[in-house]
Amino acid sequence: MLIRIMASRHSAFYSPLLSCIQFLREEGHDVPYSVLGPQQRGYALLRDQAIDIMQSAVSSNWKLREQGIEPLPVHFAQINQRDGFFIVGRQAGPEFQWKTLEGKTLLADHGAQPLVMLKYAVKHNGVDWKQIKVKDAGTLGKMEAAFSAGTADYLHLQGPVTAGEVIASVGASMPPVAFSSLCCAHSYQKTEGYRTFLKTYARAREWVRTAPAEEIAAKEAAFFPGVTSEVLAATVKRYQGVGCWDGGIEIPRDLYEQALNVFQSVGGITWRHRYEEVVG
Repeated sequence: MLIRIMASRHSAFYSPLLSCIQFLREEGHDVPYSVLGPQQRGYALLRDQAIDIMQSAVSSNWKLREQGIEPLPVHFAQINQRDGFFIVGRQAGPEFQWKTLEGKTLLADHGAQPLVMLKYAVKHNGVDWKQIKVKDAGTLGKMEAAFSAGTADYLHLQGPVTAGEVIASVGASMPPVAFSSLCCAHSYQKTEGYRTFLKTYARAREWVRTAPAEEIAAKEAAFFPGVTSEVLAATVKRYQGVGCWDGGIEIPRDLYEQALNVFQSVGGITWRHRYEEVVG
């Protein structure tokens, strides 16, 4: 069976999906995997049946809804219930205090949801966003290069982290939230491919939640050429410890509402979008 999967971002943060892809392939299914390009739009690819399933976030529907764009995908399963970004410093030290960021330079990921969540976490931890020298260095590669060149004190990115030392988890510093999810076209939910994927995904997510990090890293090593097994396993273990993959595969209403709270707190949405309009 052909099940075409695309990710909006590529990271070990999405280990439940990556392991699911491996499980499906082991079962004999044809499962192409790709990452969204700069000029591509996930909702359009799903609408036009160019892909079947997309790794995204419930928040991705909100701005599009406010622009009157239809049809939009339905979000049917949760991947993470915590923010998956880390604050990276130049060396490990005493317990990190968010106040330390004030007056310092931070290379932050300026993607829509990551930046909104970071602003919320900063505020939630009693820090003045305006007192942080936030810079946009562009792509992940450029961010890491700029940090390695000494242009900032701290770095904000997903794992695996190959530059600097992880000193704080954004997700652990704020309440659980509907962070990333899986979505598809409404019509795809009626297919055998969808049912096959959903059954395997439920198994994969529970396995990733409970299995030894080293086994998970070995399962998805092919997705991260150039990343050592030790770094990948440490990343998975860190995400397990934060509780990113706790709970079932359903998108809980309370975590959806918390995502709305986060975006509303920084003016990221014009109105609160009903759960039933996005999740199904």
